[in-house]
Amino acid sequence: MSANGKAPAGEARGKAVAGGGLLAQPLVGPSPGRAAGYLGLFVLGAVVGAAGALLQGAWFPGGLLLALGGAAGLFLGGARVVGTRAGAVAPAAGWMVAVILLTASRPEGDFLFAAGVGSYLFLLGGMAVAVMSATLALTRQPDSPAVRLGK
Repeated sequence: MSANGKAPAGEARGKAVAGGGLLAQPLVGPSPGRAAGYLGLFVLGAVVGAAGALLQGAWFPGGLLLALGGAAGLFLGGARVVGTRAGAVAPAAGWMVAVILLTASRPEGDFLFAAGVGSYLFLLGGMAVAVMSATLALTRQPDSPAVRLGK
């Protein structure tokens, strides 16, 4: 301690890390249950992306809004259920993979997405919804009452 009663910066930093701070925790992957949850959200995102691709072209204005609303619900729901931003990213990645695979034309000349406004709105709108959902996802706050946020 110094003469003014405060600990030097090096001592305070050492006590914070030794006390079990975030930097002192070992880096480990998600538990098997959480990994299975993320995989389930990824697959569900792929299903929603494929269904939305079919729906947005069938009923143009309403189908597009329904497809984007379903994607937004899945992304935000995944984030709320898991409690992390990764809960929104996992279904968004599945949605993106499904939509990109469906945009490729086949050698037979078949394609799912027409070159119209609705298809582009679905692609760009889905990406925007994914980014907004991951950004708006609530993250967990520290559990300790001694932690003061914003100071």
